[in-house]
Amino acid sequence: MKVIDSQVYAFSKDNEPCCTAQPGEVLVFKTLDCFSNRISDEGTTMADLDYTYGFANPAAGPVYIEGAEPGDVLVVDVYEVDVADEGTIATDDHCGPLFETTGYRTKKIPIRDGMADFNGVKFPIDPMIGVIGTAPDGEDVIDGFVGAHGGNLDNKLITKGTRMYFPVRVPGALLQMGDVHAAMGDAELCGTGIEIPAEITVKVSLVKGFELHWPVLETFGAAGKWYVNASAQEFDEALMNASKELQRLLMRITGWDAVETYMYMSVQSDVELNQACKPCEVQLSLRMGTPKLPQFPPLVPQP
Repeated sequence: MKVIDSQVYAFSKDNEPCCTAQPGEVLVFKTLDCFSNRISDEGTTMADLDYTYGFANPAAGPVYIEGAEPGDVLVVDVYEVDVADEGTIATDDHCGPLFETTGYRTKKIPIRDGMADFNGVKFPIDPMIGVIGTAPDGEDVIDGFVGAHGGNLDNKLITKGTRMYFPVRVPGALLQMGDVHAAMGDAELCGTGIEIPAEITVKVSLVKGFELHWPVLETFGAAGKWYVNASAQEFDEALMNASKELQRLLMRITGWDAVETYMYMSVQSDVELNQACKPCEVQLSLRMGTPKLPQFPPLVPQP
């Protein structure tokens, strides 16, 4: 099994692949926390770091997927997200809705037996992948930002047992991932979750010749859903991006027209915030979920 520990700070078509993988191969990505493991104690804050977005959220990779071509879909099954025994929450003086009353502070969070300890309050961890995606075919996108390629999705549902679908824009797709959180609330209000180093085990597959405009997440079990992940600087544009893509995908499998599909979405599709720590340079990221419809084909063809 290949282990990927090379780190990059941007999604780029010009990134040199650290290795290649075949469809169906299982890979392990060894990731740093979003601070590149540079905050060792509570006496160090983000103010002490060169923590510009160009030096944040390192991602392990990229991996060149054999046979992946523009116009395909890269499928990533998340098998495991194993985290370290201590994570970090940090605040600054300019990010999130309460920034005006918040300064720079660091808090270390012990992790024991699957539980996080916050001032004696213990709660279960649910490790999730914050940054994951493929290379765009245009300008580079630094890891701290999000877009149609993926990137800093900060979707707390990207965890063990879920499946991601990414549009392939460049040969080999160039998959990379990082920025794991042991736990994170929707919107990530102060700009950080429990940031933590991790090892991520995934399987990669391909769907040939299928057009995706935005990343799609699939969850399983009785409550399994499909989610379109979209983003923009402001909520209304992000909502429109997700709505258009979900409408397009639902029309393809149901045969309904645009208005009928819009009506269905209004009563069966939920909008949930991934990343919304405004004010912030990072775009707002959201997910729009809809139930699986067993009487129709899957929203995205299967590998």
